[in-house]
Amino acid sequence: MTIMTRSILLSNVRLADGQAVSVAIADGRIAALGPHVEAQPGVLAEDGGGALLLPGFVEGHTHIDKSHWGRAWYRNEVGPALTDRISNEREWRKTSGHDAASQSLALSRAFVQAGTTRLRTHVDVDTDAGLRYVEGVLSTRQTMQDVLDMQIVAFPQSGMLIRPGTVELLGGALAAGADVLGALDPALIDGDPVASLNATFELAERYRKPIDIHLHEPGEVGAFTLKLLLDRVAAMGMQGQVVVSHAFCLGALPERERDALLERIAYLRVALLTSAPPSRPVPPLKICRDKGITIFGGNDGIRDTWSPYGVPDMLERAMLIGMRYDLRRDDDLAIAFDCVSDAAARGCGFADYGLRVGARADLVLVDAECVAHAVVARPKRKLVIANGRIVVRNGELVDAA
Repeated sequence: MTIMTRSILLSNVRLADGQAVSVAIADGRIAALGPHVEAQPGVLAEDGGGALLLPGFVEGHTHIDKSHWGRAWYRNEVGPALTDRISNEREWRKTSGHDAASQSLALSRAFVQAGTTRLRTHVDVDTDAGLRYVEGVLSTRQTMQDVLDMQIVAFPQSGMLIRPGTVELLGGALAAGADVLGALDPALIDGDPVASLNATFELAERYRKPIDIHLHEPGEVGAFTLKLLLDRVAAMGMQGQVVVSHAFCLGALPERERDALLERIAYLRVALLTSAPPSRPVPPLKICRDKGITIFGGNDGIRDTWSPYGVPDMLERAMLIGMRYDLRRDDDLAIAFDCVSDAAARGCGFADYGLRVGARADLVLVDAECVAHAVVARPKRKLVIANGRIVVRNGELVDAA
């Protein structure tokens, strides 16, 4: 896409508290923000028309390599079990001509168009595909690097120990440029949670990478795995370097057992990711926040063989988080938005984020009265600035390539 790179003065915009401000942008950063910022010679002047100013959105958990966004409708006839979905997807990707590079690029552009400027994506690594999907997403990251800050998670979607050679492939993905080591259900998929977690943490230590584990395991099984994981976080000094995605077990345990786990999660600075699915138990959002746990949001899959649902719009995901957790008050809806903005940046470790001087200039303008209104109405993005560049105007990518 063609992008505007001059210094910008964005005037006549409102913060979440209603204060009218202007924003000076230079060299991709917020140089000044306040009610009395003056234009400098040669600066591009943009009048925000009184719109609400939001930070660029953060997608904390998705799978852009496997989406069929923009392609013909996929007829979903897969069986109900997790293993059914894994096998079906692996076979479909081998036989359908699905291309991770082109599909991840299409979905990345759609994310930017809706105001996302930071994104963490889990990319499949398995013994059928090798590193092909990682290479495709690395290409997309290179193409989008000026406007989309992307973290790649090397993810063993088909299991790790049950498919010999996967550990070595994960190491290859990390060496090739993946930022985070993924993992999946050590008990129910790999069948040996001790050996699976040992291999995961040893690999993370070898490559000095953080971990983001999918934990779908329910109830007591999930709690057992989670305890083993927390033991390893403590033993290996990985406080603040681990995310547990989904963590369905935390929504189904007795309160006393759940709270004991939450205390350890908070102490070890482990973050939690929820897509707030309507059909599964979810970690308790407000209780986690009260205990100091970073809990944030993501779409998970978008239009893939697992599910026909999902759109690359983080305001919609914030709305779905609000609905799942029965968030109705304006201050509660601000929590839902935090899950796709500040909390997500913190949980993923995205630096220089937010509406403050010195942060990367990632800004979104919407015609909304307040943050709660923006989450519920999900208005067209009036303007999106990514890394100091105007990339979207009136909902459309600027001169999309």
